[in-house]
Amino acid sequence: MSTDQDLLTDGRLTDGLLAHPYAVYDRLRDTAPVYRVTGPDGSPAWLVTRYDDVREALANPLLSLDKRHALPGGYKGFALPPALDANLLNMDPPDHTRIRRLVGRAFTTRRVEQLRAPIRRTADHLLDVLGTSGGPHGSTDLIAAYAAPLPITVICDLLGVPDGHRRDFRAWTDVLVAPDPARPQAAKEAVVAMLGFFTQLLAAKRKEPADDLLSDLIAVRDEGGREGSDRLSEDELMSLAFLILFAGYENTVQLIGTAVLALLQHPDQLAALRADPSRLPAAVEEFVRYDGPALLAIRRFPREDVTIGDVTVPAGETVLLSLAAANRDPRRFPDADRFDLGRDATGHLALGHGIHYCLGAPLARLETEIALAALLERLPDLKLDGDPGDLRWRPSLRARGLLALPVTY
Repeated sequence: MSTDQDLLTDGRLTDGLLAHPYAVYDRLRDTAPVYRVTGPDGSPAWLVTRYDDVREALANPLLSLDKRHALPGGYKGFALPPALDANLLNMDPPDHTRIRRLVGRAFTTRRVEQLRAPIRRTADHLLDVLGTSGGPHGSTDLIAAYAAPLPITVICDLLGVPDGHRRDFRAWTDVLVAPDPARPQAAKEAVVAMLGFFTQLLAAKRKEPADDLLSDLIAVRDEGGREGSDRLSEDELMSLAFLILFAGYENTVQLIGTAVLALLQHPDQLAALRADPSRLPAAVEEFVRYDGPALLAIRRFPREDVTIGDVTVPAGETVLLSLAAANRDPRRFPDADRFDLGRDATGHLALGHGIHYCLGAPLARLETEIALAALLERLPDLKLDGDPGDLRWRPSLRARGLLALPVTY
């Protein structure tokens, strides 16, 4: 049996956690639910793993997302230029409230539901291509052929991103989410490329506005809201476009992939869902609880000394809230390591809690529901191709997801 030290050597997050996240979290919840760790960049942080502690901290206004509250030398996450850094993941009220109000109207459940038919058409098109290339029987990497192109198509259509740039954006995102230690310059190059991309895209939309979300946001920026109260700065506009595109793609591709894997590894649950597809919306909640796309919430910095559990975290130190650990806490979800589509998974924290609850949650839920519905209908004999132990996971603490999902159909 592995020990805590085997799984989390000297408190380093990257040693063991990527390969065995839930084994690490199980031990920490029982022995050190607020644990001093070393972040991916070598800086110190506090890792919180119990459901009640994580939920309370997510809604605690004393825990700031603004990096100006961080002590020098602490873990701060992404290093982005100002034109991409002025986004909701780095903001507290009132700026967070102002910007979220501007874009939130595009992601209400009612507005997102209007995308159901276009999303289904995209899913069917991708499966048509799969059938054309492989015939009635074949094999493929379901991430590359389906789980990745579906959300990038949906979010790019929503924003108004031209087709020719979508593959580039996927490549840049992959570099940022899971940097390659052998290519230290790759992440910087990806940021420069994305900055240039968004600069050109905004200029093109200003010249020729269209019926898309980005054109609407540009109008807000250039015309201002009522009495200027809702005005966006240029950096906020570009950062918002970056966040919507980045998060709208990255989180959903990982969620679709892990959901399909969970079903293929639990044939009884798959059979029950095939027998009653109306259970899919509720099933999505168990997918995100059981193996959601984010191991950790965005880092936070106490404005003043704050007590989490029975530990006092000094002002300015970095706090990492483990959504994945909270969602497997047996104190909140009985038999939490069991995948069970009959479970009441409401109350999970996979999409956050409080004022920073995931803006795109309704869209992520709908895309996952439709992606799985189309697969269940059109690929009735879908199976894993190979040993599950050979599956490779993205080497990232930012997004938990498969590098590939080989299947036969």
